[in-house]
Amino acid sequence: MNSYTFFNRDLSWLTFNERVLMEAENPETPLMERIRFLSIYSSNLDEFYRVRMPVLMSFDLNDDRQGMHNTYANAQYLINAQQERFGRLLQNQIIPALAARHTTLIYKQEIPEEIKQVVSDVFFNSILGYLRLYQVDSQSFFAENNKLYQAVVLENEAGKEQIEFIAIPSAQLPRFYSFHTPTQQFIVFLEDIICNHSAYLFPDQKITGIYQVKITRDAELHLEEDTDQEDILKFEHLLKQRDLGPATRFLIQPEIPLRYIYAMASMLKLSRAAIIQGGYYHHLRDLDSIPVQQETISYPKLSPVQAVFLKPSDTLFELINRKDQLVNVPYQQYDPILRFFNEAAHDSSTEEIYVTLYRVAAQSRIVTALITAAQNGKKVTVMVELKARFDEANNLKWATEMKAAGVRILYSNAALKVHAKVALVRRRINGEQQYLGLLATGNLNESTAKFYTDHVLMTARQPMLMELQQLFGFLRKKKKRPALEDQITFSKLLVAGFNLLPGFIALIDREIAHAEAGREASVIIKMNNLEERVLISKLYEASQAGVKIQLIIRSICCLIPGVQGQSENITVTRIVGRYLEHGRLFLFHDAGRQELFMGSSDWMNRNIYSRIEVCFPVEDQGLKAELITLLNLQLRDDVQAVRLNTRMEQIRVEGNEQHDSQKEIYQFLQTGSI
Repeated sequence: MNSYTFFNRDLSWLTFNERVLMEAENPETPLMERIRFLSIYSSNLDEFYRVRMPVLMSFDLNDDRQGMHNTYANAQYLINAQQERFGRLLQNQIIPALAARHTTLIYKQEIPEEIKQVVSDVFFNSILGYLRLYQVDSQSFFAENNKLYQAVVLENEAGKEQIEFIAIPSAQLPRFYSFHTPTQQFIVFLEDIICNHSAYLFPDQKITGIYQVKITRDAELHLEEDTDQEDILKFEHLLKQRDLGPATRFLIQPEIPLRYIYAMASMLKLSRAAIIQGGYYHHLRDLDSIPVQQETISYPKLSPVQAVFLKPSDTLFELINRKDQLVNVPYQQYDPILRFFNEAAHDSSTEEIYVTLYRVAAQSRIVTALITAAQNGKKVTVMVELKARFDEANNLKWATEMKAAGVRILYSNAALKVHAKVALVRRRINGEQQYLGLLATGNLNESTAKFYTDHVLMTARQPMLMELQQLFGFLRKKKKRPALEDQITFSKLLVAGFNLLPGFIALIDREIAHAEAGREASVIIKMNNLEERVLISKLYEASQAGVKIQLIIRSICCLIPGVQGQSENITVTRIVGRYLEHGRLFLFHDAGRQELFMGSSDWMNRNIYSRIEVCFPVEDQGLKAELITLLNLQLRDDVQAVRLNTRMEQIRVEGNEQHDSQKEIYQFLQTGSI
C-alpha cells in the first residue's frame, strides 16, 4: 500500500454532527426543523460519548499515520467549539424566533409572576410524586447513564456544606410544560419547575446552590467471542449491565465552583470521566418534543407516492414474477414491503420464509406477518441480530414472541454480526421450486422507513436468489466466520466475509483498466460511512489512473478528497435535509454498460471484516436508470449539500439554481420528470 493519507474517523464523525448543526443554523430551514436538528445534534453527541469516547479514553489514540498527535484532545476541542455554537444559536436565534411567535421559552430566567400559581399547581399535583432525593454520604447511590440530576448544595447551622441529588424524572414526565395567558405561551423546563420548589424539598436546610449535571457511560456490550446468544438470560444480564458501565463524561453547567465539581466527581466515582462544561440545560435531544404549534414552522407534508401498481385481480407475487419491483422510501409507499410478507403468510404455494432482522419496529407488522405465517404452517426462519446497538431489548422481545409462535430463531455469533437486510420466500409451483426475494439497503422497519432514505428491491431472479438461499444455509450454522468448508461461490451477490471486498476491488480495477486504455471511466458511490483503508487506497489508485470518482458520504469519511497526486479526481458530497440519507448505491461506468449494486454494507472495517453484509446487482434496465437519476439529482444538489475539502472543512456547494435533491427526488418519483 502506498503512503496515502487519511482523515481520522472520530473527527470525521464529529464533522458530520457539525453538518447537522449547520442545518440548525440555516435561516432557510423552518423553525421547528431547526429545533429538531439541535435535538439530533445533542442525541448524536450523546452517542459519541457512549460509543467512541471510551475507545479514545482507553487508548488515547496517538496515530501519526492520520496526522493526529492526540485524537482525544482534538475531539474535545471540536466538541467544545460546537457546543458554544449550539448555545449561541439557541439563545440568540431560536429563542427570539419563538418569542416573535408569542412563545416564550423560559431559559435561565425566573418563572414569570403571571404563571407562578399554575406552575406551582403542576409541581404539587403532577411532579412531586416522581421525585427521588439522594444523600450520597448516607446511602448507596449510583448516577444512572444519561439521566438528569440536580446537585443541591446545602449548608447546616454550623456552616458545613453537603451535596444531595434530585433525580429529574424526564423519562416519566414531559421535559417541557406549556402555560398560556391571553396573549402569550410560556414553555418551562421540568427541572426549572423542580428548582423553583426546592425549598419545599429541603424545608429545614439552607440551599446555597443548585446545579444541573449528567453522567454518560460506556454503552458497548462487551461480549466474548464464544458468548452463546442462545443464552437469553445471559444476554439480558449484559443489557442490564450496559448502563452500569464506566463513566465517559461528567456534564456540568457553567459557573459551578471548582470545589463542588471535585466533590461530586469523587462522590460519584467519576475519576476517569471527562469533565465537560455544557449549557445550563442538558439532554437537549428532548428539544424535538417542545410543545409549540408546528404546522406552519415545519417542513410541508409530503405524501408518499405509489411505487408498485397492482390490478385488483393481481397479487404482488405475480407482479414480481413478471418484473422486478423497486420501492424508494420514504418518497414512496412502504405498503408493498408489508404486502410481500402478508402474502407470504397466506400464499398456499409458499413453503418456507427466511428473513434477517437487524432493527425491528416497536409495533412491527412485518414480525406479525411472520408469526402468522408460522401459525399457518409455513416454515419460518428468522435471523435476529441481538447486537443491534440500542435496539437489543426490542429485538429480544420480538425474538421471544416469534419463537413462542413456532418461528425458528437464529442468533448470530458474538464475533459476527448479521447486518444484511434480506428476505427469501421458497414456493412450490406445479411441483417445481421457485424463490422470491426482497433485498434492501435499510432495515425492514416500517417506522424508520418514514424518514430514512432507502431502496428495496423485490425480485424473482432465480440465480441471485439461489445464492441467497446458500447464504441462509451458512447462517443456520451460526459460525464465528466462514471456514474453508463454508465457501460459497457467489457470482451475483457480494457478501462480506466471502467475496465483497475482492468483488469491489475488482470492479474498481476494471474502471482503472478502462481509464488506462483511454476509455471513459467513473465511479459513483453513495453510503453512510467510508473508513476501510484497503478500499480507500484502491479509490486513490483509481483517481491517480484518471478515473472520475464522485462520493456521497453522509457521515464518517476517512478519504481525503482533492489531494494532488492522490485524490485530485475524487469529490465527497455530504447531504443533510429533511430525511436521513441511508441508502447504499455503487455505480461503475464499465465503458457505458453502467453496472449498479445496492446493499447493506458501508465501507467500514466492521462491515467488511466482522459482519455479514449483502450487496446485489440491479439488473432491470428501467430500475437501474431510475436509481442513476436519483444519484445524479443528489450530485447536483446546491441547497442541502456540502463538499469536503482537504482540511475536512464542509463547503457549501456553489450554485444559484436551488437544486434541493430531496425535493427533486420526490418530484421525479411522483411525476416521472424533473
